[in-house]
Amino acid sequence: MKLELDQDGHLVNYTDWNESVAQQLAESLDIHLTAWHFKVLNGVRQFYQQFGYAPATRPLIKFLMKTVDGEITNMILQQQFNTGLVARQLSRLAGVPKPANCL
Repeated sequence: MKLELDQDGHLVNYTDWNESVAQQLAESLDIHLTAWHFKVLNGVRQFYQQFGYAPATRPLIKFLMKTVDGEITNMILQQQFNTGLVARQLSRLAGVPKPANCL
């Protein structure tokens, strides 16, 4: 499937997202998504739908702790998603725009 991405690798239209799209995006980052990953990505999408913007790392982690798993930390997300840029990577895989504070 050919995805329409912006210059930063994010979906142009976030409604094009589904689990197959997320896995396709993850493969380019050498990540295999599990049910746990999809819970987190759906949490990112929920944040975006609820607040209307892609979250920065701290608000995202607080939101995920309340809605997905109280044990989520920045370190766990970095390890599980193979990145130091948590908010940007999760937003990309969740199909939402790049957070405004990301370079």
